[in-house]
Amino acid sequence: MIKFLTKGILRDRSRSLIPVLVVTLTVAMIVFFQGFLTGILNSMFLDSAVVSTGHVKVTTRAYEEESQLLPNDLALLGSQQMMAELSGQYADHFWTPRITFGGLLDVPDEQGETRAQGPAVAFGLDLFSAGSRQIEIWELERRLVEGRLPAKPEEALLSSKLADRLGVRLGESVTFIGSTMHGAFTTFNFSVTGTFNLKMGPVDKNMMLVDISGARLALDMDDAASEILGYKNSLYYEDEEAVAMRTDYNLNHSDSTNIFSPTMLALRDANQMGMMVDFSMAAMAIMGAIFLIIVMIVLWNMGLMNGLRRYGEIGMRLAIGESKGQVFRSMIVESVIIGFIGTVIGTGIGLGLTYYMQEVGLDYSEALEGLTSTNIIMSNVFYAQVTPELFYIGFIPGVLATVLGTMLAGRAIYKREMAQLFKELET
Repeated sequence: MIKFLTKGILRDRSRSLIPVLVVTLTVAMIVFFQGFLTGILNSMFLDSAVVSTGHVKVTTRAYEEESQLLPNDLALLGSQQMMAELSGQYADHFWTPRITFGGLLDVPDEQGETRAQGPAVAFGLDLFSAGSRQIEIWELERRLVEGRLPAKPEEALLSSKLADRLGVRLGESVTFIGSTMHGAFTTFNFSVTGTFNLKMGPVDKNMMLVDISGARLALDMDDAASEILGYKNSLYYEDEEAVAMRTDYNLNHSDSTNIFSPTMLALRDANQMGMMVDFSMAAMAIMGAIFLIIVMIVLWNMGLMNGLRRYGEIGMRLAIGESKGQVFRSMIVESVIIGFIGTVIGTGIGLGLTYYMQEVGLDYSEALEGLTSTNIIMSNVFYAQVTPELFYIGFIPGVLATVLGTMLAGRAIYKREMAQLFKELET
């Protein structure tokens, strides 16, 4: 019977073409809308996680209390052993040490005299270790404006804004002036191998990136780290999981009486991220639910109207001997087939659009030119994200709503008298 009905649907385009097109377009919109909302939300969290917070991070209790001052005298010691323990305990995350430090950058001229100076915030990242994903998550290869990535501890990347302000060219040396982990005065020469632009507004205004080995040399921080950051292997932030991990770790490792005791923080614990996480997830759930309800009403109405237009056909089928139950069941099966075909095509189109926006993104840099706050890190490019639920979310409205509309229209078959259906057949 299914084969017979499918052939009828495919051959009679007047009965199937418009319903299939409506379902296809509607499901494509649902899949793309869901993927784009999810991508925006996760991109915002990932940008903050990459630059500042990690999905979770481990630091000393004292460092966290004074984190705005970048107090590396309160940093973690024995970072390699701690990373090994974290990797063994939480294997679904990857862990990376980081040193964050600030100071003055001095740019010398040909005679070695100061040509320009300016403040800088530097990040010592694990760029060289085998298996490190720092270049991937920072997207440094794509965000390079010119030059190349560092290959030696004494090489550095400058943000294009900082390089332009100081007049630094590739290959030139800049001198970092600051203090070591032990409070001593230090100077260290870095060779500029490239410039980058994170497209995050003012976030990278004074930023310098170096390998953590170079930061340790400059700051006398052998096997020490300001923080150890953890990221979900999929790079998809799960707030409940992060909070549960933080609670479990602090219960077993943190000592409130020891200021150098390690403590774990979830992404929501940094700055105002907790409020943003709650608000964003609630807003996305509400928008998604409203959109889904509207779409289901549209498809429900389409199924209803499609059934009402077929009362003449129903009268003829009853006249040749089909029972009301047989007619009703065949209409339901037809609506399932139409909904399934439209949903499969629509899901494919929606996934294609979502994947395209995942790779290309939507650049709105000009809209954020006036922002000066750095409390919340937000990318200037919105990306969609292909997630597993996109493969099946369209079947809820695409098939269910279409069938419900047909069922509602089909109920009239049992309520109408045979003579009335024949009369409709005559007209």
